[in-house]
Amino acid sequence: MFVRFERYVLALAAAASLLVAGCNKPAPTAQQETATQPAATQIGGENVVKLQRTATSNGAKPEFLTATIFPGRGMNLFQITANIPGKGEVQVFASPSIEDASAKLNGGPADQNGNASFSFGGAFLVPYPNRIIGKLSADGKTLTTEWNGKTLTLPANWSGKKPGAPKHAIHGLILASKAEDVQTQNTADGQTITGVIHAGNFGGYWLSQTDLNFSIALSGDAVEATITAKNVGNEDEPMSIGWHPYFNLPSGDRTQARLHVPADDYAQVNNYDDVFPTGKLLPVKNTEYDFNEPEGVPLGSMFLDDNFSRLKRTDGNIVVGLSDPATKYGINVIGESPEMKTVQVYAPPDKSFVAIEQQFNFADPWGKEWHGMDTGMVTLKPGQSVTWKCKLALFVPPPLPSTAQ
Repeated sequence: MFVRFERYVLALAAAASLLVAGCNKPAPTAQQETATQPAATQIGGENVVKLQRTATSNGAKPEFLTATIFPGRGMNLFQITANIPGKGEVQVFASPSIEDASAKLNGGPADQNGNASFSFGGAFLVPYPNRIIGKLSADGKTLTTEWNGKTLTLPANWSGKKPGAPKHAIHGLILASKAEDVQTQNTADGQTITGVIHAGNFGGYWLSQTDLNFSIALSGDAVEATITAKNVGNEDEPMSIGWHPYFNLPSGDRTQARLHVPADDYAQVNNYDDVFPTGKLLPVKNTEYDFNEPEGVPLGSMFLDDNFSRLKRTDGNIVVGLSDPATKYGINVIGESPEMKTVQVYAPPDKSFVAIEQQFNFADPWGKEWHGMDTGMVTLKPGQSVTWKCKLALFVPPPLPSTAQ
């Protein structure tokens, strides 16, 4: 009996000793605590940033919810989500998962010069959007063109899919660039991200030195992207800015989607493989390229990879509308900068997206086919800057007219 009691007392003492030791154990260091947290997802060597806000309308109206940005890939605005009455949360852009995007944005053969960046989401295109044609080098890797009597050598990073299609330069020089000084701030109804790309001479391809300041603001009513390019060098330089967002059609029914483009002209191209401009601007009136109806024109099975111009402005802005009546979903792409001269629309009939690209310039801006026309490229003298600004706004479209007899 006494032996059992003595063992019991000893056990209690041992337990108390362990408890005291546990209480006196030092707290884990901040480094130890951090080590237990999941690492932030990185693409292009920089953390992926997700702007967020809480829905406030209780489903009474459409509103934006999130915006996901890749600072390591030219501030690519990769995905936006929105809440749509009767539908719930939808993806505004046609994009894969972040994991799939990371696998594609790997610098491999399909991602040379950052090309994979403009295959989904919303890549920003600086210092030129669209195509530039020039004299191809012997190794086929670069081409030369001229601006104001000066030679520019650019990466020949694209070609059509047909055998023998000529290589050309496309969609700028920041597709794989890293932003610095990336910061997020809370606002009254959302969040804003800012960052800067010290582009310099864009990897040796450009004439001067350039800084690019980015701001992307998320609120319930709008997502607004702003890019300011400043010539911080000692020479004049050409500059253009554009965007390549793939707008998702939530219903997946592309035939009933409506497009509104307030344009008088479209640029004739040689074919829909190269998509090189011929230099002719054709009127859209009385053609299938007329999308001027205020409520938009159903896309049906029409293929588009076309550049629209002579754009009509509303309150100073270029408002291009895309709607998906089957899901009571619509989005306006609002170009706010006076330098915007054209809108490129890319819409393959076998895909449920429409790319709407608000940009400064026509394709191949220094090509002889334009016969010296002002093609929209801006000249920045040392110290000068230009700003590209575009806003997205949601709306509820009217239903399509009934076809019932």
